[in-house]
Amino acid sequence: MLVKYLLIGLIGFISLYMLIPSFLPRIVRLGAFRKGTTKNQVAFTFDDGPHPRYTPELLDLLQDYQVKATFFVLGSQAELHPDLIRRMDREGHQIGIHNYAHTSNWLMLPWTVRRDHMKRTADIIESIIGKRPNHYRPPWGLMNAFDFFHPKSYRIVLWSLKAGDWRSRSCRKKLKATLLNGITDGSVILLHDSGDTPGADRHAPYFMLQALEEVLHQLQGRNLQFVRLDEMA
Repeated sequence: MLVKYLLIGLIGFISLYMLIPSFLPRIVRLGAFRKGTTKNQVAFTFDDGPHPRYTPELLDLLQDYQVKATFFVLGSQAELHPDLIRRMDREGHQIGIHNYAHTSNWLMLPWTVRRDHMKRTADIIESIIGKRPNHYRPPWGLMNAFDFFHPKSYRIVLWSLKAGDWRSRSCRKKLKATLLNGITDGSVILLHDSGDTPGADRHAPYFMLQALEEVLHQLQGRNLQFVRLDEMA
């Protein structure tokens, strides 16, 4: 009987601490921003960088098509590549927080997330560009119950269109079609400019960049406005 109650308690804890906070915002507009409401606005977002090879190529591509985007960067990578953070800011892109390392919030205590990941990364970014980021995307979009109680200066952001671009196979075969068919008014698009995080293919960004160039070329005729998340309602 004791084992049964312990099991019920464990399931309840997992549900309250991990599952409900992570999946409820995907069902209802609660606690996290997923999609804009303004006609013709689209937000491209890029996670896991900056990467010394792929991020410069991505920035070149965005500049060619005059696209402003939001980069959710890892604090550890920002420390290694501050020049790329400066370039993002200089070219008009928004920089957000994606933890210091690519670690799930499910596996950490609330104060660890806040102190060692969110605040630490915000401090790093502010030290590089003189601006403090106020948008946050947890790795894999996995939140714990206490993430909703972070200071209101942080806006938690998920996405409305996930293209699976962390896999080389998806990038090569269907990424272009997924984006062209899935992008609508208010879309928040999740892509990655690094393949060095757990579960990703190392060279997937190479194929993502090829597909994205074709997508941006075709989107030119759709009368879309590519905006940063802080410009999206």
